[in-house]
Amino acid sequence: MTSNHTDCHYCLQSLRGRKYALREENTYCVTCYDNLFANPCEECKQPIECDSKDLSYKGRHWHEKCFKCTKCSRSLVEKPFAAKDEFLLCTECYSDEYSSKCFHCQKTIMPGSRKMEFKGSSWHESCFVCQYCQQPLGTKPLITKDNENYCVPCFEKQFAHRCYSCKKVITSGGVTYHDQPWHKECFVCSGCRIQLSEQKFISKDEYPYCVDCFNKHYAKKCASCKKPITALGGAKFITFEERQWHGECFNCVKCSVSLVGQGFLTRQDDVLCHECGLA
Repeated sequence: MTSNHTDCHYCLQSLRGRKYALREENTYCVTCYDNLFANPCEECKQPIECDSKDLSYKGRHWHEKCFKCTKCSRSLVEKPFAAKDEFLLCTECYSDEYSSKCFHCQKTIMPGSRKMEFKGSSWHESCFVCQYCQQPLGTKPLITKDNENYCVPCFEKQFAHRCYSCKKVITSGGVTYHDQPWHKECFVCSGCRIQLSEQKFISKDEYPYCVDCFNKHYAKKCASCKKPITALGGAKFITFEERQWHGECFNCVKCSVSLVGQGFLTRQDDVLCHECGLA
């Protein structure tokens, strides 16, 4: 601006025919204005005079000619840039130095572009897709297999086991019985329907039974104590003429000596050692 009638607010010299600057409705000669109000340039440390363009970023100021990339010195005026440790860098230099690489395509993820983070790695948003259907995963639930990511429906379609009983997908845990997968809650006793995943069971005609149900319906009864005989836990038993005994119950009915591995005699339904049988 030029003036024909005012004086500098600071030095009081006439501004007639001279350039001046206006600040808060006060007029200043150029020299006073620069001395009082000019911002120092971050690059050259000289005042940014009122007839120069003042470029600012986060409270800092530069001459237009000083606003350039710290590494390659190319001008950043009206160009995208990034800041690192208070230094300004063009996007190319920033990418070379600091940008992460996409886990999928191994190309640089440029500053300002959206990236996805998962398990410590980074992806371009366009690269972070289901391996099977190629649809963007974004923030959807996903499952990883062999370093590839899948949306849940595709993973279930391709890899998930289905329960032998209810035919639904087993998403976690599960039990294997006769080489078939089962949900824990579906693997139950064929008799009383109690869950068997965390207790002992016995198989009969390919069906699982809890010990109580098996003993009740299928186990042979000891001819001596009348209690069920099972092979559970490797227990030994003796069989003779369609009768069975627990190993510890196969004793002489008269003197109670054990007959396991010994010769014995029978008298009607009784078993006797030789001494008692011949007495």
